[in-house]
Amino acid sequence: MYVCGPTVYDTAHIGNARSIVVYDVLFRLLKFCYGKVTYVRNITDIDDKIINAANEKNSNIESISKYYTKTFHEDMESINCAEPTYEPKATENIDNIIKLIESLLQAGHAYESNKHVYFSVESYPEYGVLSGKKIDELNYGSRVEVGENKKHPGDFVLWKPANETDYKLSSHWNSPWGEGRPGWHIECSAMSYAYLGKDFDIHGGGIDLQFPHHENEIAQSKSAFAESTFAKYWVHNGFLTVNEEKMSKSLFNIVKVRDLLDSGIKGEVIRYALLKTHYRKPLDWTENVISESQETLNKFYRLLRSTCIEESDTEVSKDFIEALKNDLNIPEAVAILHEMATEINKTSNEYEKLKLTKKFVKSARFIGILESSYQEWFASGVSHQEIERLIDLRKVAKQNKDYDTADKIREQLKQMGVTISDNEDGTTTWYGKLSPIVYR
Repeated sequence: MYVCGPTVYDTAHIGNARSIVVYDVLFRLLKFCYGKVTYVRNITDIDDKIINAANEKNSNIESISKYYTKTFHEDMESINCAEPTYEPKATENIDNIIKLIESLLQAGHAYESNKHVYFSVESYPEYGVLSGKKIDELNYGSRVEVGENKKHPGDFVLWKPANETDYKLSSHWNSPWGEGRPGWHIECSAMSYAYLGKDFDIHGGGIDLQFPHHENEIAQSKSAFAESTFAKYWVHNGFLTVNEEKMSKSLFNIVKVRDLLDSGIKGEVIRYALLKTHYRKPLDWTENVISESQETLNKFYRLLRSTCIEESDTEVSKDFIEALKNDLNIPEAVAILHEMATEINKTSNEYEKLKLTKKFVKSARFIGILESSYQEWFASGVSHQEIERLIDLRKVAKQNKDYDTADKIREQLKQMGVTISDNEDGTTTWYGKLSPIVYR
């Protein structure tokens, strides 16, 4: 399975998180069904947005992408997402990208123009097969870039020459066509081929990527490799809106995962909120979504009040798995959890209650919820003073370049249920399942 990952120019918002959570559950289900699954999720670490962010912050693309890759990993860990099998970065696959472009040029599907290399959409008769769009019906200038170097308005860039900003920020590489950098679409085709070969089972991503990104991936990959099917199945998760409006900077309504965590909302609550709606349907994010998710998880955790559930050989509910097998119907699976909760509350026999509770917890954990104990979820937590004392000790250790001690303190805090994040300005953000956020 190949899934389009984040472009690391800023911290992750809930739209990014929805996609990661959906494919995390699919990854878990596929492993359950097939045993061995290779899950590749890329990092786009060279892009106009990253270059703009580096320019604004008087930094460079390596520093920006490294920092936001780190925050992305921290945020996804906070919402219980497992790591993929491989996580290739575009900048580490420049050679693979160049080889793929050379193959397209040799096959007559690409051409050079004024130091650019473009893919010719007219050279691929099946263009539009995924999105249903026809070449002569495309709205050029909307999601299709218009350029004077193109033979056809729908042609898209595979390689672009370096400009003054690229030289300033070191965002350029040598190639047969001169110093420059790759276009966005070619990156995923090159990385999916490098890790999964010319044919693989599943390609996923947000519905906003279906056109032009995924359409262009198909055209590139099937043109470069004779008789390639590329991806056998395509999976797209739906749009996410905030109070029925599209997230955008102009509306000041972008909801960041880190901001939610900073406000004291537990990562598991965020995850559950993202799973409540079927993955293919639009999800509208409101305050009620969070409050209802918190209430549901509180209800579930109360069932564990007198029960200590450790990892066991209890099987996941068969009906629960069947619901997930039905086009990843997580809402139906969650409905089964509610039914199980009702049955547990009705059962008076302690042995049967324990047996049902174990199956309930095992099923819930399958989709990444109920990972804590009752005590961890509802208790008051460790004192702020103790946490801050350890953070200060860690800060001193780092200043003295005693990184072993600093790592040990980080692990100690983690065991206490506290996650810390070092910020660019030298401060440290800490948050826990039971504690408010503090910047130091």
